Amino acid sequence: MKPTLVHFSETAELFEGPIFDSKHKLLYFVSILDGLTFCYNPETKEILSIKLDSPSSNIYVIDFKKVLVASKNGFYNIDFNTLKAEFAFQIDIASNVRYNDGIEDPKGRYIIGTMGYPEVIGNIGKVYSYSNGISKVIIENTTISNGLAFAADQKSLFFIDTPTQKVAKYHYDIETGDVNFDSYVIKFTNEGNPDGMTIDKDGMLWIAEWNGYCVSQWNPNTGEKLNEIKLPYKNVTSCCFDNHSNLYITTAKEEDVTENNGSGLFYVELNKF
Repeated sequence: MKPTLVHFSETAELFEGPIFDSKHKLLYFVSILDGLTFCYNPETKEILSIKLDSPSSNIYVIDFKKVLVASKNGFYNIDFNTLKAEFAFQIDIASNVRYNDGIEDPKGRYIIGTMGYPEVIGNIGKVYSYSNGISKVIIENTTISNGLAFAADQKSLFFIDTPTQKVAKYHYDIETGDVNFDSYVIKFTNEGNPDGMTIDKDGMLWIAEWNGYCVSQWNPNTGEKLNEIKLPYKNVTSCCFDNHSNLYITTAKEEDVTENNGSGLFYVELNKF
């Protein structure tokens, strides 16, 4: 399970938000502070990028080489076939926040959290749900809104607000898109801080650890840590599975490191195919 480096940038500060389009076998990820969205083809090794004018944090797959990207200045439709971006909509968010991690629910709602920007501010964030031109707040008073993942039955939503050092479980009403807090199912007690997150076919959570050099696997039913994958970089930001249940992982720059420092995209083969 040794990670393979797919793409590295010495100038990028914060690779994040990998999402795999299983239908078209393409990987997307962002460089948040650069406003860059990337499209990576694992078969041809081609990487395309499009730059927006503000920090870009989360991607929703629309069609072949077409995605919706959340940037601080609004959501944009990006077409990698034409390398063009077009403004789609904006949610009414405060001027001193930006979007961070998000997820699409099974009904097509766009769920996304916010956090303070350019500085982190305690409890200023919210988690929004957006559909058909209407947005609503589903989680209040967050600080660094990060990983989101749905259980297979679509009745539970797992969520990370990083400074809590916990993974929260919410009851999710698929018909209304409303959430109700259930419990904290995982607690971090080491130096790693929970960041981005994904869920595997067995319902286990895979969590990127900022300041932790790893992605760790957890059982949300017991709170038990099951496994971890070590990375050569300290700040691990997020992860996702491809169509073979293998793992893509993003990392970010370290502070006060002058050599061999930057942001990376890694691939970990968990299953032979």
